[in-house]
Amino acid sequence: MIEIVDYNAGNLTSVKRALDFLGIESRITPDPALIASAERVIFPGVGAAGSAVRTLRQSGLFDALREAYSKGIPMLGICLGTQIVLSHSEEDDTECLGLIPGTVMRFRLSDPQLKIPHMGWNGVTIRRSHPLLAHVRAGDEFYFVHSYYPSPESAADVVAQTEYEIAFPSVISRGNLFATQFHPEKSGPVGLKILQNFAQWDGQSC
Repeated sequence: MIEIVDYNAGNLTSVKRALDFLGIESRITPDPALIASAERVIFPGVGAAGSAVRTLRQSGLFDALREAYSKGIPMLGICLGTQIVLSHSEEDDTECLGLIPGTVMRFRLSDPQLKIPHMGWNGVTIRRSHPLLAHVRAGDEFYFVHSYYPSPESAADVVAQTEYEIAFPSVISRGNLFATQFHPEKSGPVGLKILQNFAQWDGQSC
């Protein structure tokens, strides 16, 4: 059973539908106890970091997510969920979960042809291997919608990068946590393969 964290931050149904399509058992839950004792956790989200973290703290999910990570429970962050696993976000000057040391940065682009948010399909360049990217090939593209991006302190936590004037980390991972700035549930067959890989992942990086 995969627990999908419900903290009023959007795109939960699309994640659930993708898992249903794959025949993977899951449920959407706001219950901290279920998250802290889950078999696997997906931490999705769209919206603003400040309000999202406030909701996590008020609901008890903030501590539940930290507990799940400390227990070695496999975790998948998506979009805003990926950003919140870092230490701090420039958006609303927000202190986040701190599971991966680093800062969430706002795009500062000089090319007037490039719009913020970064929206649409874009490729990834894999920097190190990971079981969840086992079937991702050169040229594969994923769906992005974001104005901020994760910037871990350690390059070792960067699994893949994407070009949008700058090369920003689009996949990060440390231990039992794997997180994508793009939306695998909206990225067609290659995104579904990441979700399928996650459902079988034991939380080990190699």
